[in-house]
Amino acid sequence: MSIRVAIVDDHNLIRLSLSRMLADVPGIQVVATGCSGEEALQLVREQQPHVLLMDLNMPGMGGMEASLRLIRQWPELRIVILSVTEDGPLPSRLLQAGVAGYLTKGAELDDLVLAIRRAASGQRYISPALAQQLVLQQHAPDPDVNPFRQLSEREMQVLLSLIAGKRIQDIADQLFLSPKTVSTYRSRLLQKLGVDNDIALTRLAMQHGVMT
Repeated sequence: MSIRVAIVDDHNLIRLSLSRMLADVPGIQVVATGCSGEEALQLVREQQPHVLLMDLNMPGMGGMEASLRLIRQWPELRIVILSVTEDGPLPSRLLQAGVAGYLTKGAELDDLVLAIRRAASGQRYISPALAQQLVLQQHAPDPDVNPFRQLSEREMQVLLSLIAGKRIQDIADQLFLSPKTVSTYRSRLLQKLGVDNDIALTRLAMQHGVMT
């Protein structure tokens, strides 16, 4: 039986390139593509892929929030993250949440195929470079190394929406929270990170690889 794969990325060229490359790989079938976190939720319901290749930085819900929701709703689904960076706190957060793999978009096709096959068989795949970084992070408990490590999962979700330029009301709708609760999370994470506005927050996020 072929591994049913879905691809979610907001760049049409990447979706098309991945679909064409994987079309020539025996035992793998691309069954759906999407361009947002919202479409990821829909295509998983409709197509029920075995493995979902997910981009992180997309308009709307974004890949992180979509991945967290899918992991809760479809525990049998295996998600492999394809991102532009291996830096920052996001890889470890997502791996702890239950994603099956994490690669950069510069990975070789053989690595991607290996990640898909391992994910489909219930295993996990991360690139050697990322594995080394995760080990180093575990031996660097000082939060000054990366202050974002001290944020909770919900604070991280609010953070990603803020640096994407979303309004409080939009974040509240996306996370099913009240605007007052979102504002509380915002105040709390600003205090933890030692910044006092969204511009400084965005600069700090870029400095530590949370966003590109």
